[in-house]
Amino acid sequence: MATTPEFPSDLLAGQAELHQVRAELSALLKRLPWSVEPLDGFSDDTAWRRIERPASPGWTADEQAEVEKLRRREHELAVFVSGHRFWSEISPADRVDIRSLLKHAEEPPPA
Repeated sequence: MATTPEFPSDLLAGQAELHQVRAELSALLKRLPWSVEPLDGFSDDTAWRRIERPASPGWTADEQAEVEKLRRREHELAVFVSGHRFWSEISPADRVDIRSLLKHAEEPPPA
């Protein structure tokens, strides 16, 4: 791989926001009931592992809108980062390694 390039500030900002949006979406989905629509609970022990779910009240309209908003923003940012003009300056052989460096650019260096 070639030397690590200097990433454009808008690309760094887009990647940082993408991390933030994904973290927010993940946290929201963990808080919400398991089913979008109201459903009865169930238990199934005939599969290779037991599956149990409590009754789900479903998501409110506000919760559905918030998930949709975050998913839409996540998609916009993913398209922005992956389609950035910066990638045309990187040789195809190095793009995967450089992309990995970008994903971890905001992390502190290991001690």
